[in-house]
Amino acid sequence: MLKKNEHDVQWLKKYFENYQTFLNSEENFQKLHEIKELWIEANNKGNKIIFAGNGGSAAMSSHLAVDLTKTAKIRGINFNEADLITCFANDYGYEKWVLQALEHYADEGDVIVLISSSGQSANIVNGAKYAKEKGFSLVTFSGFNSDNPLRQIGDINVWVESHSYNIVEMTHHIWLLAIVDLIVG
Repeated sequence: MLKKNEHDVQWLKKYFENYQTFLNSEENFQKLHEIKELWIEANNKGNKIIFAGNGGSAAMSSHLAVDLTKTAKIRGINFNEADLITCFANDYGYEKWVLQALEHYADEGDVIVLISSSGQSANIVNGAKYAKEKGFSLVTFSGFNSDNPLRQIGDINVWVESHSYNIVEMTHHIWLLAIVDLIVG
């Protein structure tokens, strides 16, 4: 039988209390509702939702694009294919591959969802600047510092007050999947 480790128990208790605090933010509930409405409106006009991120946020983008399309019947795409990333990164530089992917794949009226835990990834920030410049509806998900560059650019900016990648990424993932579930009912 394992001996109870009080330090680990207290650490886990605090860890999951952080999730509860972030997940139950009234301010973010309103933003999630606004995103739901934005996605439905875009879909009703024949447009799509485009997701992009790096690392865990890229994996999340893939998951969201599929679930949104399959479950909610709203067309979602993502830029998480190695050939797409490396082709645009080789030709335009890593900092501009998201911008170039948007230039080549986004259509007028599409909604762009960009995810960066730190809100400072140059490729995501450059993609956000391009989306705003071209008049796309832009939703951002970030964490870490409240004044991160990505959070300053979007139309709807959802932010997690944490410097832990795992907490930021998993909170983003839960919120995004909650929007899909909200649409499905």
